[in-house]
Amino acid sequence: MTTPKNVDRRQFLQYSLFGATLAAFPGVLLAESSQIKTSPTPGFNADVELEFTAQDAFISIFDEGKKTKVQKYFAKLLKGPKETLTQLHDTHLGPIVHFVKGQKVRVFFNNELTEPHIIHWHGLHVPQSSDGHPMYSVEPGEKFVYEFEVLNRAGTSFYHSHAHHLTAEQVYRGLAGLITVSDDEEKALDLPRGEYDVPFAIQDRTFDDNNQLQYLNGMMMGKMMGFLGDTILVNGKKDAEFAVKTRAYRFRALNGSSSRIYKLGWEDGTPLTAIGTDACLLEKPETRPYIMLAPGERVDLWLDFTGREVGSKLVMFSLPHSGTMPAMYEKMHKGGKHSEAGSEQHRGMGMMGGMQHGGGNKTEAGEHQGMGMGGMHGGGMQGGGMGMMNGLAQGAKFVLATFKVTEKVSDSPKLPTKLVTFQRLTAADTDNAGQPIPIAISEGPMAMRLNTKPFSMDEVMDIEKVKLGSIKKIKIFHAHGGEQKMEHGDNAESKSGGMMGGMGGGMMMSMAHPIHLHGQQYQILSRKISGMGSPGYETVKDGFIDSGWKDTVLVMPGEEVEIVKPFQDYKGLFLYHCHNLEHEGMDMMRQFYIS
Repeated sequence: MTTPKNVDRRQFLQYSLFGATLAAFPGVLLAESSQIKTSPTPGFNADVELEFTAQDAFISIFDEGKKTKVQKYFAKLLKGPKETLTQLHDTHLGPIVHFVKGQKVRVFFNNELTEPHIIHWHGLHVPQSSDGHPMYSVEPGEKFVYEFEVLNRAGTSFYHSHAHHLTAEQVYRGLAGLITVSDDEEKALDLPRGEYDVPFAIQDRTFDDNNQLQYLNGMMMGKMMGFLGDTILVNGKKDAEFAVKTRAYRFRALNGSSSRIYKLGWEDGTPLTAIGTDACLLEKPETRPYIMLAPGERVDLWLDFTGREVGSKLVMFSLPHSGTMPAMYEKMHKGGKHSEAGSEQHRGMGMMGGMQHGGGNKTEAGEHQGMGMGGMHGGGMQGGGMGMMNGLAQGAKFVLATFKVTEKVSDSPKLPTKLVTFQRLTAADTDNAGQPIPIAISEGPMAMRLNTKPFSMDEVMDIEKVKLGSIKKIKIFHAHGGEQKMEHGDNAESKSGGMMGGMGGGMMMSMAHPIHLHGQQYQILSRKISGMGSPGYETVKDGFIDSGWKDTVLVMPGEEVEIVKPFQDYKGLFLYHCHNLEHEGMDMMRQFYIS
């Protein structure tokens, strides 16, 4: 990984942020290195104080062989309830942090890595200075202090790196962890608690023969397609197995992968029930034949093993699906031709599929995938080198985890018919219903963009400026080959450029993108397919849960998603970006300025 030199970063921040942009962003703290927050704020009386450290570590991910070198968060509780931290052992994931709505929180962060770093509290509604904007990244050996009040309702969030151009690899190497928030409304419900409230963080990784992580090695095509590993980890472990009793559980599922999209479903076809989505409980449980989970999304699952025989096993798969990748990729992987039963397995790119470590997860038939060219591994293109050059394709069917019933019990909570109440927002609640803010997705060779522009630390377009307290309608859509034009705002470049063609990529490069908006969460108004549509839409459409509060939404090729987002409580710069982390690293990221 390339480590930016201190002098380059300091000069950039000094001349760019403090020169041209003070006029552009009046009243907003733009972080020069000398102004990075390193001490507590007088008068901020924290209920919880934590000390976080990011550093290299060696973890036993596999039962045999060498320990794996990772980057890991370590944390200790300085003040507050003893149950604030749940330490996870023998995993690269950081500890689970448990917050309560209304708590005031202070986090002392120490960067003991060899490169810049900052933590983003994904899903939490916090001030700009505590949101993990990359302008606050601290250098090796430096410190940072976060301070915020927990405004979120009960739900599941997570924390991860957000250092500019370093996010994808730092998260890949381990820098992430779960957050839970509880409140009085949740406590009044009879939901599974304690040992029956279980983390379920799903990630894909690739390892060499010495159990060391393999990544993209700078290959541009791998960044374009997004990293796809050949080994599935749940809570940091391969071949995850959970011992369960004959009762109901709450499993907090997180897609912590860089770019892999999961289609959660039971082996025997039993439907799945969700009680919460991104950082908030639903109004009522929703049952689906399967549930789609894109990078950055969370879903709280109600898994009930009542009536199951002791000794029986259930297997949760990521079920086959298609339409999420460019047409060329789908054709090479026969993405639209496999059956729901998984009879036709994905096997990478044939001859290229085996050119990496072959320790991937087993298919339904129990065979390892990606063994093209005689099952070569350990050399050639490693770490999913070109995105599609790995043995576990996007949309393949594979095992996520096995659940073994080990004990019969008689007591179990019943699935509530109602969970929580909240206001359903509509277009009538917005002040721009007829002129939604666009988030236009375009893809092309060497370029992934939102609203035609790459990320710039010191720039916002007119369409990205919003007033504090406003509620906005936003339209997220794919714009290719002149199908859509920028009609909102008076930005000269967007008007003169007109066509959002993605630098020649067009629909051939179109793929699904998980779009994440920092700050306050939003509600989804509608989805519709336009233009050329999405050939694989039928394989995913029944797995979207759009009725709750969200901060990340998967937008399929040819799809338009309209959302309603409040911009309340905090002024400042708040990012929006693709949560395919390789795409974020290619500057598929912009920011709103709330004034």
